[in-house]
Amino acid sequence: MPSKQDFNASDTLPTIPKTGRRELLAAVGMTLGSGCIDEAQSLVSRDGATQVTFSIKTLPADADPRAIRIARFLAKRLNEVGVAARVVPMERVELLRDILIDHTFDCYVACHPGFDDPDTLRTLLHSRFDMGTGWQNPFGYANLGMDELLMAQKRQSGRQRTKTVEQIQHSIARNQPFTTVAFPDDIRATRTDRFDGWAKIKRPHSVHGYLSLKTTDGESTLRMTTQDSRPTENLNPLAPEFRNDGTIVDLLYDSMGRWIDGEICPWLARAWEWQSPKNSPEGEPVATVHLRDDLWWHDEEALTAKDVAFTYRFLNDTALGTLESPVPSPRFRGAATLVKSATAINEQTVRVRFNSASRAVAARAFSAPVLPKHVWEERHKKADIVFGSDTTATRALVWDNLRPVGSGAFQFSSAEAGEHLTLERFDQHFLRRTDTDYETMDANDVSTSNLEHAQRYAGGPQFERLRFIVVPSGAAATQVVLNDDADATATGVSANDVRTIGRDENVQLHVDESPSMYHVGFNVRKTPFSNVRFRRAVAQLLDKKHIVDTVFDGYAEPAASPLARHDSLAEDLRWSEVDPELPFPGTDGTLNRAKAKTTFENAGFRYTNDGKLLRR
Repeated sequence: MPSKQDFNASDTLPTIPKTGRRELLAAVGMTLGSGCIDEAQSLVSRDGATQVTFSIKTLPADADPRAIRIARFLAKRLNEVGVAARVVPMERVELLRDILIDHTFDCYVACHPGFDDPDTLRTLLHSRFDMGTGWQNPFGYANLGMDELLMAQKRQSGRQRTKTVEQIQHSIARNQPFTTVAFPDDIRATRTDRFDGWAKIKRPHSVHGYLSLKTTDGESTLRMTTQDSRPTENLNPLAPEFRNDGTIVDLLYDSMGRWIDGEICPWLARAWEWQSPKNSPEGEPVATVHLRDDLWWHDEEALTAKDVAFTYRFLNDTALGTLESPVPSPRFRGAATLVKSATAINEQTVRVRFNSASRAVAARAFSAPVLPKHVWEERHKKADIVFGSDTTATRALVWDNLRPVGSGAFQFSSAEAGEHLTLERFDQHFLRRTDTDYETMDANDVSTSNLEHAQRYAGGPQFERLRFIVVPSGAAATQVVLNDDADATATGVSANDVRTIGRDENVQLHVDESPSMYHVGFNVRKTPFSNVRFRRAVAQLLDKKHIVDTVFDGYAEPAASPLARHDSLAEDLRWSEVDPELPFPGTDGTLNRAKAKTTFENAGFRYTNDGKLLRR
């Protein structure tokens, strides 16, 4: 057994024995995700000649008016081509449980939180994650060619990686495990009479946004509205039901590095150094991480290298080796699987050995939140409940963590379920020091070349408290700000609210590009979505430009790639008037039914005389 301060893992992802469609296809010499999947399934069973029927799950209009309008648009077009599709609105927690934990859906419309790095696609699409929870291949997608590409880009850098990431995007476009619809703009209302600097912040609702705000009259409390009530009921950073975003958790829990201007920069770490030891296999980098001096947890315990080493061990297996199979953290599994071992050398130094990866990809692991060992270690035991498909859970994954102990710039103060959450400034945070150690950082070191980013936030937040007020809708959020009962909207509002934001001279409109992605997800474990040609036929029914114009009122960008707002976007998948892969068969949202029906017939389906699409 490894020591308590060490973490060691195999250099490959754990394989869970299972017998299913992968083995069936291997037996008949086919590749999952190909157009031949239905033929393979027909060797086992044949569906009766029944009409194609399925549900489209999404949020109700008061929770996300854009998602349900996309779902209704798709359902209407499906009905026009003979598919009995119906929209099923669900409460947020219930919907995310069906999608991210139980995988009990046909297809859905939702907003993915977005991608900091293309390696995020590895956990989203690699077949080894198809039994996971959270945003780990909820589609059940299995394509051996895609698996190879996802693992290859992890090891590559420069132009070589760029080409592989382009191939990944082309494979997604061809096989459509999910369909990218649009990237919305973040629309927010912000008051200018109490806090200054909103206009200079790219993303106000972010750790860096809150750290950059300046008070205009010494105000001690920043009031934000949010439409997501879950942080008032659960502050577990490992919970599978992914929140709208991770900002509140990131305010409470620091990481060794943070994404700043598109790259990982030192945060809890003062610096890190890369090595390639002679006894380390080629392509398996090693980093020596130096923590800052005098780091503290919110409960006044010291944060040391032992906590960092424990964190990586725990993220890879929250059961700490006590169960038959590892139980990894869903949210940070992608980052954690990059780490082979983490060892505390002394109180402030950690040696991190990585699995095969480029240094740029390996650095993603530094963005995972560091957890206090003295709080989380006792949560390793098996939970009394299980996730979908009898997936084992540990107490760490089902704990609500309502009084979190982190090391972030803010600490928990109080909460009332469904009403509000209040955080207080943590004055022992390293950013609050007057004798910061920034001056001792070597600006020539490649890992600390972003010294100016750290200096930007020196002093930490100016205000003492950060209060999140739960509201039912974007319209309600806007009104609360106009009434001067809040300073800004944390979660974005809809385009319909834009007209009311400028009514007060102290309230301004704040619009920025968002990394979030509206998409349609398909459960490829089930027919008819196991047929790639059927998925393509369905995806083609989405007139994305029309949806952006009518659903988002122009405050979004239609897209054909999940990396449309990343500099890794494949140039031939860049949006230009029409979808470059699956152009809509019609004009301005009006469907050419004959043309669309031909696509479904080419996918192997047939029609009755009265226009119903039949399963084989």
